[in-house]
Amino acid sequence: MQKGKTKLKYDEVRDLLSLPNPEFPKYASQLINLANIYSQATRPKNVGQMSELMKEFKANGGKTFEDWKKWYLSKYPNAIDEATKKIMEKINDFKKVLNELDEKTIRKWVEDLILVKTFMGLNLQEAILKKVAEEMGKSYRLSTPDEESKGIDGYIGDIPVSIKPSSYLQEKHLKEELKGKIIIYQKKKNEIEIDYSDLLR
Repeated sequence: MQKGKTKLKYDEVRDLLSLPNPEFPKYASQLINLANIYSQATRPKNVGQMSELMKEFKANGGKTFEDWKKWYLSKYPNAIDEATKKIMEKINDFKKVLNELDEKTIRKWVEDLILVKTFMGLNLQEAILKKVAEEMGKSYRLSTPDEESKGIDGYIGDIPVSIKPSSYLQEKHLKEELKGKIIIYQKKKNEIEIDYSDLLR
């Protein structure tokens, strides 16, 4: 470690602040956290906006962990019980699914991840080209290696296009010269939003 630099483990933070450090069975924390994510039990609408609450607590003279516990529970007396119930419901859902999981199902999932999703991810540009061509009633083709080296991903009819993720628009420092029109896509939870308005100009 360089002079003037150090590291602080999360367990050390607990020790330094004299906070409780509960023990959990192996994998329990990860499973509870997953159930919490799916149930949204500890979202601000359920338990309050923690950073704002901590500011308010300190502004009111709060200092110790015991002060914080007492202050928070006076403002949100049912929050911990409600969050616990929501997470427990999700854990019960997990238990049902776990009992139905067998090697055949897991193999199907692994095949889908390694074979299908890999192919899909690496061939997304072709799917986007095909979809936009269908929408515009035109033909499409992927670019040749030579065209690709010039920043062209394919053609819709005879228009050269570059296909870029929406993050590309924020990356102003990327001053690459794009040939032709640009198609922007954004991955959402269950779909991909495609903006090909540049082709209509």
